[in-house]
Amino acid sequence: MTSKPAASGRPVVITMGDPAGIGPEIIVRALCERPELRNQVLVAGDLPTLQRAIDLTHALEGMANEALVLEEVAAGAWATAPTDRLRAVQACVLSERVPFGCISATAGRAAADCIAYAANLVLHGGARAMVTAPVHKEALSAAGLAHPGHTEFLQALSAEHAGVTLAQMPVRMMLSSPGLATVLVSIHVSLREALEAVTRERVVETIRITAAHFGRCGMPNARIAVAALNPHAGEGGLFGREEIDIISPAIHHAKDMGLNVSGPHAPDTVFMRARQGEFDVVVAMYHDQGLIPVKLLGLEFGVNTTLGLPLIRTSPDHGTAFDLAGTGRASASSLLAAIDAAMRMSAGSSQ
Repeated sequence: MTSKPAASGRPVVITMGDPAGIGPEIIVRALCERPELRNQVLVAGDLPTLQRAIDLTHALEGMANEALVLEEVAAGAWATAPTDRLRAVQACVLSERVPFGCISATAGRAAADCIAYAANLVLHGGARAMVTAPVHKEALSAAGLAHPGHTEFLQALSAEHAGVTLAQMPVRMMLSSPGLATVLVSIHVSLREALEAVTRERVVETIRITAAHFGRCGMPNARIAVAALNPHAGEGGLFGREEIDIISPAIHHAKDMGLNVSGPHAPDTVFMRARQGEFDVVVAMYHDQGLIPVKLLGLEFGVNTTLGLPLIRTSPDHGTAFDLAGTGRASASSLLAAIDAAMRMSAGSSQ
């Protein structure tokens, strides 16, 4: 098979996720559906688990004549390995295959080790971006990981690498689907806590992190729309004063920093306006305000991107799907969208 060399001579590294979930299967499916990606990516995982996913996919799809071949490589030798294969590095210790769909400390530790391996590879310049297949938070906890998920773990690894505290490396979540991207001021907290998190400092910080991300990706003047918190943007204070006292001053501060930001815009129309091309990204005040429109437009193509890290990290917008693991029915669409996003964001990056 003829393929072009990877951009910058460095791969996008994909973590296999929880070995009991659908991560290994959707990685294999992605590279079967899009074979041109095989010369762009390196998989950080467990080789026997990946081989199980290959065997399963081939058996279900009847692909014996076009079998995907697993090639073990050392990370530094990625560029010289055959480009028509699934190139993978043994990034964890897994003494035996874990059963599908079962939460276990063994699986959680393997998943965590793969994340750490991939993050360090990117942070030290051996890969240009990372894509993370889904992990299970209970399995990570059972393995003794002090961080509840990808975002917090990657923040800790990156802060340690940079020699700064967690507070000095604030991060934000961006969810995107075709035609819409939104960045969240707060993430997984109760609605009451989310309202309390709408402070001038957090809104300014979210706008700054958003602008820095788009600038890094070649859009230094990205059009950032800030959603209001209250209906009709507060209607001049009739429906709440957060827009007057918090959000508008934050936007003015961001403008003084030279950022291309506008708002606060009525939350019931700002996402439609962004979808129609008026804005490049919307800053939403809380989780559901931003994610309902994104997921409505295309959950199967959703991409989660962590902003604020000194590395590019994307992931599919779904979980481990233990009920589908081992069935071969899991779609690779969201993973493919995450790979494409990572490649696009890191094109020409010095990361």
